[in-house]
Formats: sequence, C-alpha cells, structure tokens
Amino acid sequence: MSEQPPEPSDSTSDHGPGDDFDEIVAAETDRDPDLAVIEAGSRTLRAQAGPPQAEPVPARPADPEVDKALREVEAELAGRWGETKLEPSVSRIAALMDVLGEPQRSYPSIHITGTNGKTSTARMIEALLTAFDLRTGRYTSPHVQSVTERISLDGAPISHERFVETYRDVQPYVEMVDAAQEHRLSFFEVLTGMAYAAFADAPVDVAVVEVGMGGTWDATNVIDGSVAVVTPISLDHTDRLGSTPGEIAAEKAGIIKADATVVMAQQPVDAAQVLLKRAVAADATVAREGMEFGVTAREVAVGGQLLTLRGLGGEYEEVFLPLYGAHQAHNAALALAAVEAFFGVGAQDGRTLDMETVRRAFATVASPGRLEVVRRSPTVVLDAAHNPAGAQAAADGVREAFSFSRLVGVVGTSGDKDVRGLLEALEPILAEVVVTRNSTARAMDADELAALAVEVFGDERVVVEPRLDDALEAAITLAEEEDEYAGAGVLVTGSVITVGEARLLLGRG
Repeated sequence: MSEQPPEPSDSTSDHGPGDDFDEIVAAETDRDPDLAVIEAGSRTLRAQAGPPQAEPVPARPADPEVDKALREVEAELAGRWGETKLEPSVSRIAALMDVLGEPQRSYPSIHITGTNGKTSTARMIEALLTAFDLRTGRYTSPHVQSVTERISLDGAPISHERFVETYRDVQPYVEMVDAAQEHRLSFFEVLTGMAYAAFADAPVDVAVVEVGMGGTWDATNVIDGSVAVVTPISLDHTDRLGSTPGEIAAEKAGIIKADATVVMAQQPVDAAQVLLKRAVAADATVAREGMEFGVTAREVAVGGQLLTLRGLGGEYEEVFLPLYGAHQAHNAALALAAVEAFFGVGAQDGRTLDMETVRRAFATVASPGRLEVVRRSPTVVLDAAHNPAGAQAAADGVREAFSFSRLVGVVGTSGDKDVRGLLEALEPILAEVVVTRNSTARAMDADELAALAVEVFGDERVVVEPRLDDALEAAITLAEEEDEYAGAGVLVTGSVITVGEARLLLGRG
C-alpha cells in the first residue's frame, strides 16, 4: 500500500472518462504505479457515478412488485437456520465461495471483530475510505430495520432491486452447496455470500466487513483482511464464545491473518494477552489504543463531540464527530488507525492522512440506533445496547450529552442476554422503566423481564406494557405528565430489534 491515499480530483473538464483516467495516472508520478492505476480507475468510476448519497435506513419498497419480490426473498432466507443457531465451521461458506469463483479475493478487506462498537466503527472506516475516493463495500449485522442495510456500497445500502437480483444470482450456487453439505447454508452464510458477490460485481476497492459472532468460525472469515480491527471485548454470547474475556478473545483472534496489521482497542488484560499472542504467531503488526494511537482530547459539542485524535502517523485536531458518548470517540480513534494502517501511514514516515479530508469524513458519520435522537418534546433517544457493557456506555453517553431532568426507559431484551446486568447499568439514569418485548421469538417475555426489573428498580418504578407501541406511548406520557419535568426524555434500548421496531413506530423509515 502507498504511504498516502489519493487526493480528490479538481478536474472540471468536459472530456471523456478515458482522458480523466490518463490524467489521474499521470499526476501520480511519485506513487506506486500499479496502485496509481487502480486508484485512478476507481476515481473515474466515482466521477461518472456522482458523489455518494447520504446513508438512509431503508423503508419498505414503494413499488408493490419490488416489495413482493423482496418479501419472497426475506421469506426464503428466514426459512434457513437463524443467526442464533450456529455450527462452528466455515466449510459451507468456503464451499459457496468456491463455486462462486472466490469473489472475496478480488478486493482487499478490513475485518472487524469485538463485542461492542463494531457497526459504528465500520461506518466510520467506510466514511474515511469513501472520503479518500475509494469505492467501498460494507457488510454489518444485525440490521436496524431492513435486511438490505447489511450490504452497503459507497456508503448506502444496496437498493431493494439489487438485493433481490443478488440473491437470485447466487441462489443456484447456494442450492448446489446445500445439496452437498450435511447442513444447509444458514441465513447469515447466504447473506455473507451475497455481500461478497455484490462487492466483486460493483466492483469495490475495499470491503469493510464486520463479523457476525466470534471470528475463527464466523462465516465472514473466508477473507484475508490486511487490517484486523478488534473493538472492546466483554462478556456476550458466553454460551458460544466462552465465559471470560480471554476465552472470547481466543475466538475473535481468529480473524488475525499472517502479516496483517492488528488495530486493537483497549482490552481486559486476559483478552489483550490472547490477542497479542495470536498476532505474534501470525507475524502481524500490532497497533494498540493508548500506546500507538488514541483519543488525546474531547469535549461535548452541539450535535456530537469535538475530538483530538492521535493516529499512527500523528495528531488530528478539531475533528467533529456527530455521535454521542466517550465510546464513540474511542471508536473514531480505532477507525482512524485502521484506515491509516490500510494506507500504510505510520509514525516511521512522519506523515498523516490529509487533515481536512479526515475532518470532512468524520463529520458525515451516522450510526442509526446508537444514542440516536428521533423525536423532540419530549426527546426520544434510541440505543441498541443489548449487554451490560453496551448499556453502561449508553448510560455514560446520556449523562454526558443530555441534561434530562427525568428519563424514562423503554426496555425490551432478548432472553439469551445478561438482562440483569443490563438493567443494573441503566438503573442509575432511569427514573422509571417501561418493560416490553419486541416481535421476535427471541424476545424475553414482558412479565419475566418485569420480575427482573422489579428486583433492580423496585416495584414503584416499573411499568409493564407487553406491546411495544403501548410501551412507547406510556413512556412518552410519563415523560410529559408534570410541568416540572419539562426536560424529561425517553430512552428506548435493550435490543437492536426493539430499537428498529421503535424507530418504525416513531416514523423513521
């Protein structure tokens, strides 16, 4: 990789794409010639396509025929193993990649694992790469509202039509693999195959890929990520990944490939030891938050926070991030270091990425469902925290960024999580909690959740509303009920699914 990413082109001439391509290559005389040709081709494609569109959270298709086709695909995917039923092997996804012609080998990848912060970090990495004129593919999970969110090109989810087309394109190969394997490909494996195929077809310059769970045997782990990003590791999915951070790290370390660069958030000691040992075995380079990179300074600002970040190549000042919470600042430092590593920028050459491009990229970042304000008067905030560490980060972010005189919670969780730990993290910031459930089979029964909530909050502070729409109405009414609480708000949390359904009910998407 070169030491510096491409600078944006200022050309406004009216000659053809071929002339643009030649001019860009000629201007890159001080850079690796092969990389210059690749990047020039990318920039020519982007110039023809126009600037990337802002990231939406897709609604249902307006066209009835497209909606029907999408529902058929969703139903076929739903008929496969769900994301919570796993068989620890990459044999099926490897077989699918083989019959598809190894599409995941046609572009470099940045691979992201960890417990919390993966999706936000992926979005930041994507924003930075896009700002430097690279075509990006992003694969994240789970989705907030629409399954099409999981596969993004150039910063926006693929269209409903393209999602259906991609599924139909890979479907014959999926069925071929199904017939040859002991178990059919799972929901997540098929989506992963679709993403890798869509990225190759685009084509993208780089893929930003978030694991579904773990790392070693995760379906995404058929790529060779030149950069492996590890967000903070904490206890989650303990029945599948291990009961300590160190055991969980052993699974997540599986994404670290030979000669890669590992960009590592601050970790519990046992997790850090496992990750470092794996990096040494793979002869990988390691960049650690708090040592090689980190957050130098930050302050709350209107609509987000203002950061000074220390990257691998130097310091980046006055970076505005339109997201709330200290955890998002640390995610930003992680994303910046990952992109620097991808471009080969480091302290040894004393150079940084272009400062204004970095600032512009971070200013565009959005992360739906992560301390997202979706309504005012009263203010309603959505956060997809679903484990104690995520809930603690959300609570700290609310304290710092909002001055609520009273905060009412709406909590709907999955039954397989550390629900007590999540409630205990939220208890100090919530005056009352309305417990509910989302529409999935994994959701904890509202009465069971209420029993736990009473143990944590006390009987007087707990309201039970089994339907999410009723729960939202009850919480908003509680927030509005007395004049002295004019600064009251509502926090909806406990599950990505709960947040996604609340987002729809509140008119977003």
